[in-house]
Amino acid sequence: MNIGPKPPKSLLRKVGRAIADFDMIRDGDRILLGVSGGKDSLSLLQILGHLRSYAPVKFELAVVTVDPQVAGFEPAALQPYYTAMGIEYYLQRQPIMAQAATNMDGDSFCSYCSRMKRGIMYTTCRQYGYNVLALAQHLDDLAESLFMSMFHGGQLRTMKAHYLNDAGDIRIIRPLVYCRETQTHAYARDSGLPIVPDSCPACFSAPTQRIHMKQLLAREEQTHKHLFANLLHAMKPLMDESTDVPGSPG
Repeated sequence: MNIGPKPPKSLLRKVGRAIADFDMIRDGDRILLGVSGGKDSLSLLQILGHLRSYAPVKFELAVVTVDPQVAGFEPAALQPYYTAMGIEYYLQRQPIMAQAATNMDGDSFCSYCSRMKRGIMYTTCRQYGYNVLALAQHLDDLAESLFMSMFHGGQLRTMKAHYLNDAGDIRIIRPLVYCRETQTHAYARDSGLPIVPDSCPACFSAPTQRIHMKQLLAREEQTHKHLFANLLHAMKPLMDESTDVPGSPG
């Protein structure tokens, strides 16, 4: 694997600590990383690539992208980047947005799209023999999910850091759960990572609940600089698989 620009130590330390705290990566794991082409997933690809070069456990790493076939999203443009890295790349195309028009029932498009993409990634894992699916949600995403769950569902839930899927054959890990979005943004920008524009194009047409929560937390952080450290402390028990609740966001 031809590793690219080295991530800053702050990112490597936080990812390494999350991996250790939640037992995310084990010797012999075959990890398939879901990459949208955005700053977070491309940053995680580089981080895992660097950790793989010196980690005491040995693991394989490959990438999958689900193309929902909407205008303005061109993930195939990253193929030369993965080839240069010497990494296996799977591009799965499915007209998710078109399917949502007839199949979506009382749900947001983002939720429908997320479930569809997850199913496609599970299928890819099974087809090619990967036992771990890595996703690039970070601490900001988990905090937003917590507030969305409380505000709109009346429950204390957020994304899990590491859990087993319902079928029991694939582990899902989120190595960026201790990292802030500002960190992945700065690394992607400073390293010149080849970000695909509009990597989540369907979400750009109208504000979403998640965007509202992001704005709310940003306002609060202006006056409470330890906000996200406190939120992480509060959420950590919810991030463990042992606290799972049926129907909790994955």
